[in-house]
Amino acid sequence: MYALIEDNAIIKTYNNPRGMTIGDIQYPQNIHSLWSESDLNAIGIYTVVYDNTNKRNENWYTNTNQTLAFAGGVVTASYGTATAKLLEDRNEVDEDDNPLLDDNGNQVVTKGLKTIKKEIFDRQAAGMLSKYDWYIIRNTEAGTAIPSAITDYRTAVRAKCNSMQTQVDGASDVDALAALFAYVNTGTEENPVMEKPLGEWPTDPNAE
Repeated sequence: MYALIEDNAIIKTYNNPRGMTIGDIQYPQNIHSLWSESDLNAIGIYTVVYDNTNKRNENWYTNTNQTLAFAGGVVTASYGTATAKLLEDRNEVDEDDNPLLDDNGNQVVTKGLKTIKKEIFDRQAAGMLSKYDWYIIRNTEAGTAIPSAITDYRTAVRAKCNSMQTQVDGASDVDALAALFAYVNTGTEENPVMEKPLGEWPTDPNAE
C-alpha cells in the first residue's frame, strides 16, 4: 500500500502503483518501481509500513481495523488493542435488560468459544464412530461378534472426546484455551516432538 502525503498529512492511500498528478506534474505509474524510496518520498509518496504488534490470532481475538499515521518520515498502519472473543455462553438481553427471546419463546444465547470447540469435538467423534456403526448393526441383527480392535477404538474415541471437552471447560481465559490447541516441542532441539496439550484422537485401527 502507498500513501500520498501533503503538509505532513495523509491525503490518499492506494494499493497498486498508479500514475498521478502531484502539484502541476503528471507522474507515470512506473516511478514506483524505477525510483528509490527517498525519491518517491520527496514528492510525497510513501510505502506503508505494517505494524502487527497488536494483531492477535483471529481464532481467539477480534482485531481492530488498521489505522494509518505519518510520523518521523514513515507511514505506519497499525492495529489497536484486540478484544478476546466470548469464552462462555452469554444469555442475550434487550435494551431494558430483559431476557431476549426468539420466535419460539426460547432464550437467545450467543455461544462462547468453549461451546463451539466442544461441539466440534462432538462432530469429529461422531464421524469416527459412524464409520464403524455397521459392526454394531451386524451384531444386533446377525449376532456377529464385533472385533475387539473396533470396540476398543470406539471406547477410546468417546473417552478422548470427553477428556478434551473437560480440558476446554477448565480453561480460565481465552489464552489458556488457545494454549490447549498450540503445538509445542516436548522433545529436544535435535529430536523435536511436537505435541499439543489436548493430545490427539485415537488411531483408526484400519488406517493405512
